[in-house]
Amino acid sequence: MNEASTSSGYLMILLVCIYAAIIATVCYKVIVQKKRQILTSAIVYHVLVIGGLFMILPFYWMAITAFKSLQEAIAFPPSWIPTEWRWQNFLDAWNAPPGDLTFGRYFFVSIVTAVASTAGTLATAALAAYAFAKMRFIGKGLFFYLVLAMMMVPGQVLLIPNYIILQTLNWINTYQALIVPWLASVFCIFLMRQFFMTIPDDLWDAAQIDGSGRFRYLIMVILPLSKPVLITSGIFTFLASWNSLLWPLIVTNSPHMRTLMVGLQNFTEEAGSKYHLLMAASTFAIIPVIILFFFLQRFFIQGIARTGLKD
Repeated sequence: MNEASTSSGYLMILLVCIYAAIIATVCYKVIVQKKRQILTSAIVYHVLVIGGLFMILPFYWMAITAFKSLQEAIAFPPSWIPTEWRWQNFLDAWNAPPGDLTFGRYFFVSIVTAVASTAGTLATAALAAYAFAKMRFIGKGLFFYLVLAMMMVPGQVLLIPNYIILQTLNWINTYQALIVPWLASVFCIFLMRQFFMTIPDDLWDAAQIDGSGRFRYLIMVILPLSKPVLITSGIFTFLASWNSLLWPLIVTNSPHMRTLMVGLQNFTEEAGSKYHLLMAASTFAIIPVIILFFFLQRFFIQGIARTGLKD
């Protein structure tokens, strides 16, 4: 523990030195060069950096604890850097589920469920959003407000009715139970509808001249112009399915049909006080989400800022 404390002390000293150097540079720019704009920007970024550090700290602690031994994971005062990097923790956590199961099975079920739910939700949301945004029919406004009203219904209210329907269909403990009830999203319909409305109707007039129908126009024109909102909706849907715990816990009773979150919950109960293994399992459970967000984060802004027209 002395080595851990020494390493943590060196790390803190290094961070303080870097911080002091940044502050000294800003003060020099403000005092010597008299640039008040630099001071304003420095304050803004200062607040953002501090907020970012507070947001990152729990994830850093989770990842670091995953490499520690059990004794070091529960030691006080805690160490910010492991004295010994134990990669074996990840292998032990991966093979921890009972029987012949591993977390690989949980990953497989979660990936199948999340991908299928996302694809189905995007398909149904795009069709509904196009109808509400670009087509005229009797009662369109009323139907749209009824759809929006569904956003006010708590998801817990639908658990029992959905479960009874699935039980009647003999879908309990199947992929259908995990996927079918979530193939429509009111939020995605609303988001796509608002984006589709920004696409000029002149494109539809030009498509009609070329002999295009509604469905072909949606596939060939609307959707290619709507990649940002499609990806944004897909990210929200994928994350909701990936992080879902209550519904998979209700409709599955076999260990082979557990999603990753359900498997992680059961592992938490079985592992008990093995905090280093719990953190290892949590780390590789969150990695796919981080990778997904890292590559697609720019589309969150584009999905809102773009008007649907290419430059």
